[in-house]
Amino acid sequence: MTAIPLGVPRRLVEFTLDGREARVPEGSTILDACRAAGKDILTLCQGDTLAPKNACRVCVVEVEGARTLAPACSRKAEAGMEVRTDTERARHSRKVVLELLASSVNLSTTPRAAEWIKEYEAKPDRFGPDAARVDEEPRVDNDLYVRDYDKCILCYKCVDACGDQWQNTFAISVVGRGFDARIAVEHDAPLTDSACVYCGNCVEVCPTGALSFKSEFDMRAAGTWNEAEQTETTTVCAYCGVGCNLTLHVQDNEIVKVTSPHDNPVTHGNLCIKGRFGYQHVQNRD
Repeated sequence: MTAIPLGVPRRLVEFTLDGREARVPEGSTILDACRAAGKDILTLCQGDTLAPKNACRVCVVEVEGARTLAPACSRKAEAGMEVRTDTERARHSRKVVLELLASSVNLSTTPRAAEWIKEYEAKPDRFGPDAARVDEEPRVDNDLYVRDYDKCILCYKCVDACGDQWQNTFAISVVGRGFDARIAVEHDAPLTDSACVYCGNCVEVCPTGALSFKSEFDMRAAGTWNEAEQTETTTVCAYCGVGCNLTLHVQDNEIVKVTSPHDNPVTHGNLCIKGRFGYQHVQNRD
């Protein structure tokens, strides 16, 4: 008989969510409870394979008795608490955050950003033409991925993925302060002179397209990138014996990028340079 490992059972926490009783395992966040209840809560900096950073603030909710709004991605559900997700205060806060983000960076490749701006009636243009913007040209300095910091919202997900949460390479960090803060490699050197190992795990977690496959960047520039026409095929990387799962994204019978399932117990969405970018030999015409 094969033994099936079981996790430590967790007691259920009962609280009120938008006027209805909610029950979630102890340690769950308010966001976990919202998703279990089918509630659509905005998220940008939240990552299912990373610890919450509370950077973007679009997921804030109102907790009865609390002085400030709480980020649903990190605030743990507590017994007896009363949470409201759609109050005027919470909606206004999300609206302002969306306006500030959209007025300072390019959200054109951020999934659902346009939908959220319309839903919350956000008006990024209200800050006028003199509003400070990043306005930085894409950095195309290698054949694997592109850094377009004009789209960066400083969510820190790439820093965490490159750092102690996954890759432990520490090739990138946040430099500068205030509006001058930005993501950069050590001493702001060219990527090719940095400690980067080109695993692409930073690209995997980027929520806005500030980091993207070179193939995707080129196809978007040519107007040929079309996710609706892409198919996904799951396979196993053959470069070594670890057995990482790969998801091949195929368009027009060619692999355009490779990701890995975040719920995979081996990779948790992470790959090495061979797994993520080694597909190019498959369709090499030379």
